[in-house]
Amino acid sequence: MKTRFAFGKSGIEVSVPDNCACDVIESRAVKPLDDVNGALQHALDHPLASVPLGELAKGKKTVAIVVCDITRPAPNSITLPYVLDRLHRSGISHDGITILIATGLHRAATPAEVDQIVGPAIAKSYRVISNDARAHGQHRYLGTTKRGTPIHIHNCLVNADLRITLGFIEPHLMAGYSGGRKLVVPGVAAEPTIKAIHSPMFMREPLATEGSIEGNPLHNELLEIARIARHDFILDVTLTRDRQISGVFAGDPVVAHAAGVRFVQESCLAYLDEPSDLVITSSAGFPLDLTFYQSVKAVTAAQHLIKQGGRILVLAECSEGVGSTEFATSLKKIQSFNAYLHEIAVPPVQIDQWQVEKLALAALRSELFFYAPGVQAEDLGILKNRHFSTLPDALTAATADLPRRVRILLVPEGPYTFAKVRQSISTTQ
Repeated sequence: MKTRFAFGKSGIEVSVPDNCACDVIESRAVKPLDDVNGALQHALDHPLASVPLGELAKGKKTVAIVVCDITRPAPNSITLPYVLDRLHRSGISHDGITILIATGLHRAATPAEVDQIVGPAIAKSYRVISNDARAHGQHRYLGTTKRGTPIHIHNCLVNADLRITLGFIEPHLMAGYSGGRKLVVPGVAAEPTIKAIHSPMFMREPLATEGSIEGNPLHNELLEIARIARHDFILDVTLTRDRQISGVFAGDPVVAHAAGVRFVQESCLAYLDEPSDLVITSSAGFPLDLTFYQSVKAVTAAQHLIKQGGRILVLAECSEGVGSTEFATSLKKIQSFNAYLHEIAVPPVQIDQWQVEKLALAALRSELFFYAPGVQAEDLGILKNRHFSTLPDALTAATADLPRRVRILLVPEGPYTFAKVRQSISTTQ
């Protein structure tokens, strides 16, 4: 059986032996909007629980617009011009607008990536800067949350008269769903804030997982921080499999984001009758599979689809290698996942330990295998023997000694496929 998987920019063909019983699952098909232009204009002029954006902007002199970084396929070059048009018609000058790229602790966008993120014409005409979470003096301290998280948010957002975010909504391995409040934090937050929201207090919460909003303590923490930072307005979209816009949600940051989440839950969630023995998945191709760091999302998403002790094979190009220096260093030195989880259970939180933590938690309940040609086996510490230099070798290892009546699930688009086993779906979904 041959199936095309998302992998890098061109994809990769996966051949599973014919004697294996395989099912292929994709997110439920959602049609693109027939009139994207009309939908964007209507959403901005008739937003949810908010006055129209143009009216909101009247009398304002400065605006901060936060957009996703290169690792997210948000269609900023499509949505951003409509926002800018309304701001200018309300009297705001080019000089009064700053576009902030929500890099969190990721690296800054390159000039070429800025062109890709916002479009070349906008990149030339507006001030576009990347959040630098490690920069001293770039963020303002706004106090703490009820749980004690220190709040440090980028000066450009805090100081602006109007604060807008542009994003897209998909399942997220910790926050339940992306979009909305995530553009504020971790998007334009400083290192102390980002570390705090990724501490074991949140990472080991059962509800801090894909598709979980109600009762998710991390989601609630992000909402509290965004509210304190005076998050004014969002324009979030949902996307089809081929990254076309399927829904537009604008207005109050809480109400509009919740509406987008409901749309994803009702229209995109695919159901399985029972879990599988092996899930072969991808890291969703470019841009999400640029680094091994991002491939952890493929692992955590697949966990919802396998039996306890089942196997997961992840295909990720990883053209930029392992990821940040901190993540790479932590991963390479691990010799025991149990020991690592015990070690990081108490402060201080180290940068990117949370991604290793999620990987460790997954590895303790599943057998993991990787075909990630952009990294070397020795980069993966305890997982070095689960890294394979060729796809056939990875497939052979992942399918070896499986039970006779094996169930194999193929997930060509990895974490962009929102799926759950029926019996595991909780009332929080």
